[in-house]
Amino acid sequence: MDLTVAVIAKECVPGRVKTRLSPPLPAQSAADLAQLSLSRTLDSVRSVPARRRLLVMDGTPTAWDAAGFTVLPQASGGLDERLAALCDVVSGPLLIIGMDTPQFSLDHVALLLRDWSTVLARHEAWIGPATDGGFWALALLRPDGALIRGVPMSTATTGDRQLGRLTGAGLTVGMLPGLRDMDYFSDAVQIAAEIPDSLFAEAVAENAARVHSGQPQAEALR
Repeated sequence: MDLTVAVIAKECVPGRVKTRLSPPLPAQSAADLAQLSLSRTLDSVRSVPARRRLLVMDGTPTAWDAAGFTVLPQASGGLDERLAALCDVVSGPLLIIGMDTPQFSLDHVALLLRDWSTVLARHEAWIGPATDGGFWALALLRPDGALIRGVPMSTATTGDRQLGRLTGAGLTVGMLPGLRDMDYFSDAVQIAAEIPDSLFAEAVAENAARVHSGQPQAEALR
């Protein structure tokens, strides 16, 4: 497909990523879960039929994660500015995905791919709502930063406001399946239940066992 898929990600440094997982997790364990989430998301994106794959990174990716992707630094500013800046430099259909939904699979964007594979697409944009009120994916047939810039991010109404911005601009918008973001450890537990045979689920189970046993954080780091 004439499609660019971009993953927005942050280097998984303890104390700088997924800080809301701590407590109950120590910072290192939270960063390790973030890395597993990112790597699994990138693996799934590699299966998406696309002309170009971008890893838009705050920090430096591992060589494994960078494989098959063009790595770009994130722009400065809030998340809306960073997403808008990406839209302003990409020409052609663009799908943006975050790193916090390791349960993402090709099935979750099947409707979008089917629609945009036709000569006359029914939808000019697609959005994937997240259970926290945000969105886990945003796709624009004709990317334009003005469609995102200024939308308040990381709120309980972000998804609705972004949808309103798109429809207010006269775009026809398709809805992708809703997914849960990994914001808190309780989210990680529920996500792991959806992908039980994954390395992510294995790590969540190990951390849950430590938490339930009352193991001190310092001991869990060893």
